[in-house]
Amino acid sequence: MKKLFPVLAVVVIITAAIAIFAFRGSESQVAGDTSGISTDKVEVIYFHLTRRCVTCQAVENVARDAVKELYPAEVEKGTVVFRSLNIEDKSSEADAQRVNATGQCLLIVSGDTRIDLTSEGFMNARNSPGKLKEEIKKAVDPLLKALTSS
Repeated sequence: MKKLFPVLAVVVIITAAIAIFAFRGSESQVAGDTSGISTDKVEVIYFHLTRRCVTCQAVENVARDAVKELYPAEVEKGTVVFRSLNIEDKSSEADAQRVNATGQCLLIVSGDTRIDLTSEGFMNARNSPGKLKEEIKKAVDPLLKALTSS
C-alpha cells in the first residue's frame, strides 16, 4: 500500500499535464490585434523555461531540424524562421505577448494566424520525431502558400 500512493501521485500529475497540453492545443488559431505581427514570414517559435527536461530539449531540436530540412531556401530568404526563446527572460516578454504565449509552447505564427503544436511536440518529439516534422509541415505549408500568393 505504501508503494501504491507514489505511483498514483505520478499518474495524477502526468494526467493533469496531458490535460493542460490538450486544452492548449485545442486553441489552434487566434485572430486579433495584429500590430507587431509579421505578415511577410512564417515563424516557428518554441518558448521554453530555463530548466528543461529531455523532452523539452527534444521538442526544440526536432522543430529546429524540421525547419532547416524542410525549408532551406525559405530559411535562407528569411521567409521561414525558427526561434527558441526562454519565456522566463525579460528579452522574450514582447514576443510572448505578441503571440499570446503564457508558458512552454511550440507555435507556428504568420500574420494573425497562430497554430499551437505544443501537444504534438511533447507527444512525438522523442519517440516519433518524423510525426512532429509532418505536423510542422502541415502547419507551415499553407501559410507559406498564402504568403507567396499575396
